[in-house]
This record gives sequence, structure tokens and C-alpha cells, in this order.
Amino acid sequence: MSETSSPVTGGTATAGASGDSTDVELRLPADGAYAAVLRTLTAGLAARLDFTMDDIEDLRIAVSEATAMVLDEADEGAVLDCRFQLTPGELALTISTAAQEPDAPDYESFGWQVLATLTAEAAIDAKPGSYAVRLTVRSSLES
Repeated sequence: MSETSSPVTGGTATAGASGDSTDVELRLPADGAYAAVLRTLTAGLAARLDFTMDDIEDLRIAVSEATAMVLDEADEGAVLDCRFQLTPGELALTISTAAQEPDAPDYESFGWQVLATLTAEAAIDAKPGSYAVRLTVRSSLES
């Protein structure tokens, strides 16, 4: 199978200049069938940061909600871009896709309420051409 026909691409990891930051990128088809891959990767990265099991489960739920929001706006045949920034005790994640005509964010929705509750920071960027949800989660051990 050639790289261009592979449904899952990406997987780069680089150390930051100070050595205490790691960036990871993953590209997936914008299809709900691949949401489990993103949840599993997120949980694995959080475990590397020594998040507690409760923190990891909360993160899985937050990622599920964020992914659902992004997939609802994705253009047909689009790609889901997932970018992680890992620092000690903190995981920041951006999930984005191509969306020519995204709806305005619904900050009253159940999904948004879940994100706002389970994350330290959450934001939605909806503009013609793209739709992105950004999350930052901190380990409860860091509090």
C-alpha cells in the first residue's frame, strides 16, 4: 500500500528547543470510524505525561465531543488534522478540518458544555474554509 492510499498518515514527533516540549501530529480521514484512533492516541500521550486514570478518561470524553463537533462541519472527503503539544503536566490538542461553510459555534450545546467542564481551556475557530476545536488539559497532579 502506498502512502497516498493509506487512510492514516502522519505521526511525527519532535522535541522542542528546550527539550521539555513534544509536538505530535496525526492526519486521519474525516470519518467517525477513525475517532477511536484519535482517542487511543490521546490517552497514550496523556499516560506518557503521567496523567491519572480519571484525567485520561475525562480527556477521552472531551476528545470524543471535540471530534464530533469537527466531523459535523467537515467537507466530504476532508482530512482530520490533529496536533498535540505535550509539556510536563499539560496536553494541548487542536482538531481541525476543511469546512467551506461552517456553522457558528453553539456555546449552549451539550458538547460544548462537556468541553468547558472537562478542560482547562477550550476554543472553537469557525471560519470559511476551516473549522477547529482547541483543547488544553492539565493533569490533576499538577494542581
